[in-house]
Amino acid sequence: MKRRIVYLLLAIVTMLIGLASRRYRQNLPVFIGEYSGDVLWALMLFLIVSFLLAGRPLVQRCIISLVLALAVELSQLYHAPWIDGIRSTTLGGLVLGFGFLWSDLVCYFVGIASGAFMERTVQRQREKQEIKSTS
Repeated sequence: MKRRIVYLLLAIVTMLIGLASRRYRQNLPVFIGEYSGDVLWALMLFLIVSFLLAGRPLVQRCIISLVLALAVELSQLYHAPWIDGIRSTTLGGLVLGFGFLWSDLVCYFVGIASGAFMERTVQRQREKQEIKSTS
């Protein structure tokens, strides 16, 4: 249960940072302003998937996150009035995006891989601590 709460809190913080990166894009270096929102969106997606599937292996959560991110990006190739209507809302635009970009796929991979790397790093630190405490 504690693990789920951590994932949820991290997802909320990531979302807030991501929204700030969009709101204050002009104050950031161009590269960061251009891509940070997509990287953070994917990290948030990974954290939400991890919140929902906390007991699943890390690789499985990464694959699920990547598939969902890819599905959202590919959905941007489809334009029908009903889905464009959803995209025209603030929440719909933030979740579904507007237009397909190959660079977004790279950002999604970086965001999800960052989350996995951070989780694995924390896991290794815990394992080292446990070894030290039992020695």
